[in-house]
Amino acid sequence: MDGMEKKTKELIDRVLLALGFSLLFGVMLLGPEFRDGVGSAVGILLDPVAARIPFHHLILILAIVTGIYSGLIQKYTIDWELMRRVQRNMREFQREFREAQREQNKYKLKKLQERQVEMMQEQAEISKQQFKPMAYTGIITIPIWMWMYQYVNIHRATLDPLILPMIGERALVDPWFFLQYWIVWYIICSIPFGALVRKILGIGGV
Repeated sequence: MDGMEKKTKELIDRVLLALGFSLLFGVMLLGPEFRDGVGSAVGILLDPVAARIPFHHLILILAIVTGIYSGLIQKYTIDWELMRRVQRNMREFQREFREAQREQNKYKLKKLQERQVEMMQEQAEISKQQFKPMAYTGIITIPIWMWMYQYVNIHRATLDPLILPMIGERALVDPWFFLQYWIVWYIICSIPFGALVRKILGIGGV
């Protein structure tokens, strides 16, 4: 990668990170006006789709789309070899540390403490890498969530009910503990599909 190409990539990274974190902090700090504005902008694309299919079907589709998107982002922004190596090293370190404590081996404990500093540096690098996919993913997922929230509040009286195994028919706006069922349905759809995407892409821990 030549200098110009590298600078262009770094510029795109900074712009995307700024956009992702701006959306995140905007939702937290700027209140309902910001959320409604973002939701209305996304509604230009999604409102016509929601008018043609049941809303819970659209939630399923959006969960699949965001699962694919977030999986791809994670695959290409995180050093998974480093993450797996750090996880393996941490398990080995914990095993050796317990053995040294049990044997009261002060020399080995001292060596392990020196090794722990290096491991903490590697863990800090992993934590740093995880900020980037969080920001990138937020560029898509935050606006989608703002739209879903807005759409449910506007159309709550006309939304088709959701039928869940062993639970039966529920309105999407009915509460389940502190969540509404449309959120529960999104979670039900996104978790297994997200796991499948990560498995297909070969990402995740060991």
